[in-house]
Amino acid sequence: MPNFQYYVASTIDGFIASPDDDLGWLLQFDQVEGVGGSYESFFSGVGSIAMGGDTYRWLMDHEAGKWPYPGIPCWVFTHREYTAPAGSDVTFVRGDVREFAPDLVADAGDKNVWLVGGGHLVAQFADAGLLDEIIVTVIPVVLGSGKRLLPLNGPTAPLELVSSRILGGAAAELHYRMPGKSS
Repeated sequence: MPNFQYYVASTIDGFIASPDDDLGWLLQFDQVEGVGGSYESFFSGVGSIAMGGDTYRWLMDHEAGKWPYPGIPCWVFTHREYTAPAGSDVTFVRGDVREFAPDLVADAGDKNVWLVGGGHLVAQFADAGLLDEIIVTVIPVVLGSGKRLLPLNGPTAPLELVSSRILGGAAAELHYRMPGKSS
């Protein structure tokens, strides 16, 4: 059965974007050897995607005319009206993540569901007991403020560290399994 995975980059102080959604702090590491290879390896195991409306809007603003996930079904959770880019398989939905989880799993087939960006959406999956794994690449930058990695209310039980590795001598990738989840 597919896992719901939150694969994300974070600053060392726990932010995934600046307060104004700037990712310059992260994009400066795009060419660091080892960092891109981690993404490619992860993405090969993705069968479907869930993302929030703000993440979708950021992609449309910064990837104009180019859908970055061709051939992968993508579900966008939003209260706004958007149109899908040509050649994409995007479905716009409103409502509880539990309602759409079976569709995400069906679309994923024998691969995993990637919860892309948007810590608030991922927190909804976590609150619903659907988040299985967090794979976070810690980037050696401090923002001081911004969009939090995973804005949950209250502490979780301890997560299980599945693996860790250094990427290009610059970043650390930490792979965690949520409490009570199996591989």
